[in-house]
Amino acid sequence: MTDKKQKLYIFDTTLRDGAQTAGVDFGYEEKRTIALSLDQLGVDYIEGGFPGANPTDSIFFEKNLQLENSKMVAFGMTKRAGRSASNDPTLQAVIQSSANATCMVAKAWDFHVDVALNISLDENLENISASVKASIDAGNEAMIDCEHFFDGYKANPEFALSCIKTALDAGARWVILCDTNGGTMPDEISKIVTLVTQEFGGENIGIHTHDDTGNAVANSLAAVEAGVRQVQGTLNGLGERCGNANLVTLIPTLLLKSQYAEKYYLSVDKNKLSQLVAISRRLDDLLNIPSNKHAPYVGQNAFATKAGIHASAIVKNPSTYEHVDPSKVGNERRLLISDQAGKSNFLAEFKRMNLDVDANHPKLTMLIEEVKSRESQGYSYESANASFYILAKKILGELPDFFSVESFRVIVERRYNAKGEIITQSEATVKTIVESVRHMSVGEGNGPVNALDHALRKDLGIYSKYIKDLELVDYKVRILNGGTAATTRVMIESKDASGERWFTVGVSENIIDASFNALLDSIRYKLMKSDIK
Repeated sequence: MTDKKQKLYIFDTTLRDGAQTAGVDFGYEEKRTIALSLDQLGVDYIEGGFPGANPTDSIFFEKNLQLENSKMVAFGMTKRAGRSASNDPTLQAVIQSSANATCMVAKAWDFHVDVALNISLDENLENISASVKASIDAGNEAMIDCEHFFDGYKANPEFALSCIKTALDAGARWVILCDTNGGTMPDEISKIVTLVTQEFGGENIGIHTHDDTGNAVANSLAAVEAGVRQVQGTLNGLGERCGNANLVTLIPTLLLKSQYAEKYYLSVDKNKLSQLVAISRRLDDLLNIPSNKHAPYVGQNAFATKAGIHASAIVKNPSTYEHVDPSKVGNERRLLISDQAGKSNFLAEFKRMNLDVDANHPKLTMLIEEVKSRESQGYSYESANASFYILAKKILGELPDFFSVESFRVIVERRYNAKGEIITQSEATVKTIVESVRHMSVGEGNGPVNALDHALRKDLGIYSKYIKDLELVDYKVRILNGGTAATTRVMIESKDASGERWFTVGVSENIIDASFNALLDSIRYKLMKSDIK
């Protein structure tokens, strides 16, 4: 790396600060998976948790996970006042853990020293110094998180700065300035951090921000510009209250935006950046939460364009409406099929689906009008790629007549079983025609859609073998207007043994009918992708 560029160190605290997110409760295997993903990405530090604070964190450090690129960090607090570092079991659990670095939190706001710790300012400084020295003596790289630093600086700058000096004098590798309450504005961050780096230099100073005003990423960037050389944050912005600075946004910004890329380099190089989408979504899968489709860089819609005039320009030159190449972060360009779409959107979607459709196809206009008409009824093809594929094939005259449905019926029965318990059971009957042969099959399920799925797939004649590995993985219902007779939109997500996932949509005033239509599209898409001759 050239001498002109300075290194920025990335410190991930997903497993510690991110674990404080409401509703998030990491188990050991989840923490292990996340840590290995971060190590593969190449962040400098991974804060694994607080040894001794809870069984999961203790087990995590006891397992001593071996990392290739990152340094594991144990989080803790500085020693208690009135006892030595060697006689503080909480501190000893941290500095004697399997981690080779420690990050200890210290109060940097005189208000908290008085109210929360009830000790003198000098005692607080002694705790910082003794804890850093104890950690270094144990063979660790020591860091101090100056908690509430910016509020503390505004209240008592002399004391806040003395916390930094004390930690550095004791040998701390890093002192991190924390915007713990998340209320500091970017201009304040810039001003205060500049004063800090002018006094102490930036090579040992880091930044830790929270997103309570929506400025965590902006504040982190402001601190970098003001001289800090370590940036802390979490994957997908996890963290207590409104979350921490989002490293999934910060890392590509630092690597891909020229004002940073020309000045700094990261251990996460551009070749590893393409892993970002997969890592972000893997975390969501582990937490069993839907990914934010509008997240910068990695969201499904981060590079999605709906307006026809924009799509036309993107087809000619993507840089007209894209600030970076989506492939650099592992994402992809999407030109959405909707009632606002023009011909360019459709042609681009055809190309993405490997459909060979000429711009002058005589039925292209018919397809566009049909999509717009259906979306006015409540369909949403921008989120249902497989249903759009089936509709396009049908209107273009290229959809094979695999089977047709004569009728279906669903019965839902609520009754007492032999044990006197109330149970609800669904039974469905489906009549189909396959190869001019009528079939009737019955299926049971824990709900009407499940029963219909079982019945439909039970006997599709020669096509049954092609859908054995078809699995419905998600089912979502949205009421499009009010009342019990409302129009309902159903979205179904499916997958097969290849790992491919696809989405289908159905719309009707009857929720079962809407579900059945989405189910039919899913099966037909599976048969189409099976390339049946």
